[in-house]
Amino acid sequence: MKNRVKHQTSNIITTIREVLYGMTVYDWVLELEKARNEQDRLFTMVVFGDLIGIPLLPPYYTLRLIPYMVPTLTTWKRSMLRERDFTDLITQEIG
Repeated sequence: MKNRVKHQTSNIITTIREVLYGMTVYDWVLELEKARNEQDRLFTMVVFGDLIGIPLLPPYYTLRLIPYMVPTLTTWKRSMLRERDFTDLITQEIG
């Protein structure tokens, strides 16, 4: 019985913590993730732009960075070649 009360109390505290997080910090975290993703995409485009037809850096630097960027290249190419819509640019909710 005592264990059950502790479990319910910890569930209530966890729920309150998650609600407060959602009310205060969650939007900031989403915006920071979007900004980080945009910076990552821009860096990858500068370094490996020749894969999609935009050569910006000499191949020497590109070859030195390939081992670090291989895991992200397929998703980056897909995101760069994806068709964009006006609604992709809107970051705030309407309402």
